[in-house]
Amino acid sequence: MLIDRPRDVFVVDAVRTPIGKYGGMLSAARPDDLAAHVVKALVDRAPGLDPARIDDVYLGNANGAGEENRDVARMAVLLAGLPVTVPGVTVNRLCGSGMEAVIQAARAVALGDASVAVAGGVESMSRAPWVLPKPERAFPAGPQTLHSTTLGWRLTNPRMPDEWTVALGEGAELIADRYGITREQQDTYALASHEKAARARKDGAFDAEVVPYGDDAEGAAVVRDECIREDTSLQALGKLRPAFRKAGGAGRGTPAPKAGGGTVTAGNSSPLNDGAAALLLMDEQGLRASGCEPLARIRSSAVTGIAPQYFGLGPVEAAGRALEKAGRGFEALHTVELNEAFAAQALGCLAGRPDLDPALVNPHGGAIALGHPLGASGARITGAVAHRLAAAGSGTGLATLCIGVGQGLAVVLER
Repeated sequence: MLIDRPRDVFVVDAVRTPIGKYGGMLSAARPDDLAAHVVKALVDRAPGLDPARIDDVYLGNANGAGEENRDVARMAVLLAGLPVTVPGVTVNRLCGSGMEAVIQAARAVALGDASVAVAGGVESMSRAPWVLPKPERAFPAGPQTLHSTTLGWRLTNPRMPDEWTVALGEGAELIADRYGITREQQDTYALASHEKAARARKDGAFDAEVVPYGDDAEGAAVVRDECIREDTSLQALGKLRPAFRKAGGAGRGTPAPKAGGGTVTAGNSSPLNDGAAALLLMDEQGLRASGCEPLARIRSSAVTGIAPQYFGLGPVEAAGRALEKAGRGFEALHTVELNEAFAAQALGCLAGRPDLDPALVNPHGGAIALGHPLGASGARITGAVAHRLAAAGSGTGLATLCIGVGQGLAVVLER
């Protein structure tokens, strides 16, 4: 279909499961079931929408090696009970997969390839499998090595330079080195994330987006995010040992650390998590046909690359480019979601973007408190911005996140 100009793309609704911790309340849930749950919830919350009108379902997933391996978006369509005529496609941009799914779905709507689309992401880090590479020749005599697919580098190409393939936490340490970010600053940031998330939950700020998972009739439904620590403190965070760099030692392929050794701990990093999130996108024709009212409109997006070991700084350039495409500056923003892979990473992005007001960032807490189910996080934060713009009645919002192996992704929304 030829169109004269790109169509407006509206976010009609956004939902997510509660976020479970590694081995926690959602660890028994298959990722395809988590994905189906949020897809079905979107349809159930739009009674005027004929599910057969959904042109495509886009879901992000960072793993793809476990129970989600058979195109989890298509599996979610079938498990959610949608008509078999509704297709589904899975995309992978690692930590940005859920946002990439939103961007690809929005692009299809803008170009007229779709009028109604679902976009989101899913990850079960608890259920990520170990993989055993096939031997180079049959019947090997020696032992074989299993590799965890939960997070980070594995089966790494030996041609990759060592400085690119450092652990994600060591990348956060490098950012702390670059900007002189102290352990105390990171712990203070982490504490604030938990405090904001706890306050937001108490105030009902997540009620519009969270759909409980499980059998509520039997009292077994998961209804609350599992990782928010209402009782944490600077003292408790300060007792945790550095997780990636010991005092006086550097990670593989990295320069010697500054005096004092490591600063990145489990307490000032995002945890390992399980969860799913999804958004319902429509053009004006879809809105008219379904009788739905939008939360916000997607204005622009941008993706950028950066040296892999400094992956955490990806949002610095991506956010600027997305706003430039939207014809906006940082002064126009009303609310921002900056995914918190690590406190050092988030603080590094703020240091690299002095034109971004920190008071606007993650008003309901971030991934350090809420969790970071890799493939779902980009959709979660995009949906959170849409809900906040709807609650405010007007404004411009930004959702942005860093991506392992050195990329940044950003979306600008308006109402």
